[in-house]
Amino acid sequence: MAEQCCEVGAAPRGNVMILACSGGSNVGQLSNQAAVELTVEGFGKMFCLAGIGGHLSGFVQSAKDVPAMVAIDGCQVGCAKAILTHAEVPLKAYVVLTDLGIEKNKNFQLDRETVEKVKAAVKEACKDLPADAPSGPACCS
Repeated sequence: MAEQCCEVGAAPRGNVMILACSGGSNVGQLSNQAAVELTVEGFGKMFCLAGIGGHLSGFVQSAKDVPAMVAIDGCQVGCAKAILTHAEVPLKAYVVLTDLGIEKNKNFQLDRETVEKVKAAVKEACKDLPADAPSGPACCS
């Protein structure tokens, strides 16, 4: 695992702000579940999209300042993207689950294969984001 941190061109790990739609459909809940699992796995840290939407100054400023961030929307309505736009937070990486061929519905029984597909898409979207982790031996210790 330490080797991944030191690889040239490795996707950022641990420093990615993850902002997920948690809407009232399967894709909203898939977005949320993927964000939770990516946080638990150490890929990034889930952050409060509602705090940004409520224009709470600390939340908005944190989102503006973070070097690596991904927004995950369940569908083309784009609630997460709209929240960020309204708060004047630049979009850095973005995933829309219906663009992955996942059909929006009200089935809340999330299957493992689909959650993994979403997580892989988020990681792919983040591969070109800047990493602010130290490089070289300090990173690997």
